Amino acid sequence: MFIPRSLKVKRNVSDDDKSGVAKKLKPQGEKLSSEEDREIPDVALVGEETSAPSAGHSPELGALPDSDGHFAAVCLDGPEQSAEDSCVPEEPIKSFAKTQRLAEPGEPVCVVCGRYGEYICDKTDADVCSLECKAKHLLQVTEKEENAKLQKPSSEPESPHLDAFYAYKEHSFILSLLDDQVENLKLQLGISVQGQEVPRPIIDFEHCGFPEVLNSNLKKSGYEVPTPIQMQMIPIGLLGRDIVCSADTGSGKTAAFLLPVIIRALEKNGTPSALILTPTRELAIQIERQAKELMCGLPNMRTVLLVGGLPLPPQLHRLKQNVKVIIATPGRLLEIMKQSYVELSGIKIVVIDEADTMLKMGFQQQVLDILENTPLDRQTILVSATIPASIERLASQLLHDPVRIIIGEKNLPCPNVRQIILWVEEPSKKKKLFEILNDEKLFKPPVLVFVDCKLGADLLSDAVHKITGLQSISMHSDKTQVERTRILQGLFQGEYEVVVSTGVLGRGLDLINVKLVVNFDMPSSMDEYVHQVGRAGRLGHNGTAITFINNNTKKLFLDIVKRVKPTGSILPPQLLNSPYLHEQKRKEQQRVNQAQNTLVTGDNLMDIIKKHDKSHSQK
Repeated sequence: MFIPRSLKVKRNVSDDDKSGVAKKLKPQGEKLSSEEDREIPDVALVGEETSAPSAGHSPELGALPDSDGHFAAVCLDGPEQSAEDSCVPEEPIKSFAKTQRLAEPGEPVCVVCGRYGEYICDKTDADVCSLECKAKHLLQVTEKEENAKLQKPSSEPESPHLDAFYAYKEHSFILSLLDDQVENLKLQLGISVQGQEVPRPIIDFEHCGFPEVLNSNLKKSGYEVPTPIQMQMIPIGLLGRDIVCSADTGSGKTAAFLLPVIIRALEKNGTPSALILTPTRELAIQIERQAKELMCGLPNMRTVLLVGGLPLPPQLHRLKQNVKVIIATPGRLLEIMKQSYVELSGIKIVVIDEADTMLKMGFQQQVLDILENTPLDRQTILVSATIPASIERLASQLLHDPVRIIIGEKNLPCPNVRQIILWVEEPSKKKKLFEILNDEKLFKPPVLVFVDCKLGADLLSDAVHKITGLQSISMHSDKTQVERTRILQGLFQGEYEVVVSTGVLGRGLDLINVKLVVNFDMPSSMDEYVHQVGRAGRLGHNGTAITFINNNTKKLFLDIVKRVKPTGSILPPQLLNSPYLHEQKRKEQQRVNQAQNTLVTGDNLMDIIKKHDKSHSQK
C-alpha cells in the first residue's frame, strides 16, 4: 500500500497490501470519474474536533475500507485542523502516471517517471506518483534483488541488519600505526587538529565499519578514497563530538558531515533526528540530492527540503511522512516552526553549513532561535571556509568541548586551479572577455563569469550572446527559485555555454563540469575570491580561473600578491609596479616594526629602560 502524505494508516497484518489511502477524501456518493479508478474505494473521514483533546482522549478516528472489506483507522497527522477543513473530501489514489502533474523544483519526484512523487511506497520508502508507477517500481526492485542473488556467492555472509546499533571503533589497521606515522600523515595532508582525545584519521571508508548498503552507495556516488577533511572529520563526527571545521572549497566537506548525519538518523526515532542549515536554497537542494544518493536503500530514511521560494504546502506534506533529516534555510524553517508544523525535540545532530556566510548574511539570530528548540545534548557541527572571530564566538555559544579541524593553509585558493591575473582597464573588459571566449585553448564550456551586480549580469549575458553567438544566461538573486533551479539544471546538462552570475553561485555548489571561471569584476574580499576561483576546481578536478584587475581594486593589491604569487602565477607588471602596492607594503612593514619594538628581549631591554628614564626626566 501507499503511505499518503497527509494521513497515517493503521492496518492489521492480514490487510491487503494492495489497498491504498488517498491524500484527499472524495465527497460521499460522488462517483469516480473514469473506469480505471473504480477499483479505488471511496473513503470518508470523520471530522476532527477543533478543540484540544482532554487527557487520555485520543484523536477522533474514521474508518477506511480496504479491498477485502476490512477497515483501517485513520487520524490526521500534524497540527489540528479546523472543523471546516476536517470535512474536506479526499481524492482517490491516482492509478496511472498520466493523471499526475509534473513536479515543481524541490518537490519529491517519482523514481519511475519523474512526475510529482505524491505518495511513498510502503515497502521501499521511494517516492512514486501512482499505482502504476508503484507496481513498476516494485517490479524493478524485485528484478534487482534476483540479479543480486545470482551474482552473490552462496557462502558470503549476509550484511548485518541496518537497524542494529552502530558504534564507531577505530579499525585494527589504524590502531596498528605508530604515533609518528599518524603525525607524519597529518603533516603531509595538511591536517591540523585541536581538541582532547581526538581519534586518528581513517585512510579508507571501509575503516568506518559502515553497513554494506552505505559502502555501496559511496562507491556508486564516486567516493573511492576519502579526502583529507573526510579522513579526520568522519571519525570525530561518528563519535558524537562537536566540531568546528575549515577546509578549502571543493574539499569534500559535504560528505564529511553527511555520513555522521546518516548514521545518527539510522537510530529508531519517531521524529526528525538531524537538521542541516544552509544560507542558500541552491546549496540546500544540492545537499539533499547528495544525501538521497547516500541514503538509497537504507530503511526509513527520508529527507525534507524546507526552503523559501518554493510552495509551502508540499513541504508541509513531506514533513508529515516521518522524515529523518531536515535540510533547510533558516527563514523558511522558522516560518514553519511558528505554525507548529515541525517538532525539533528529537534532533540529535545539527550541521550549520557555510557558517561564515550565514553570519555575513545576518542569519545568526535566526540560527540561535532555531537551536533553542533543539535538545541541549545534541551534537553540533560548524562547517566554514574560514574560522574568523565571529565563528569562534558562535562556537563558544553553541558547542561543548569542540574539536577544531583545519585542512590546508587558511583561506588559500584550491591548488587544482590555475590562476591567471590580467590587468584590464574598465572600458576594455568586454573585449578581453570576448577574446577569451574565442580562444580555443582557454574556452572550455560551460564558462562561469562573475560580476558584482545584477544589472551587470543581465547586460553582459546579452552582450555575450549577441557578439559571440554562444548560449548565455544570467544568474542572480532577483531570479525566481524556479528560474534559478532551471538554470542550474541547464548548467549541469550543458545547455548553456556561458553563465554570467553574481556571487549566488560563488559558494558551496559542486559545479563539477565548470573548467573555466572568469572574475569579470574582482570580488570585494579575498575570501569571496577564493570561493569564486574554487568553482573551477571542485572535487579534485583541474580548472582555470582568470581575474581582471585594475586600480579599482587597489585595496586588495597586497592580498592578491600574497595569495597568488606563491602558486607560481605570473603577475602583471602594472600590479607589481603600482604605487598603491608599494604603499601597502610600507605600511605593513611599519606595523611589523612597531610590534617588534613592543616586544621586550635581552637585546633591547636596556634601550627600553633608557627611553623610559629619558621621558620620565623630561616630565
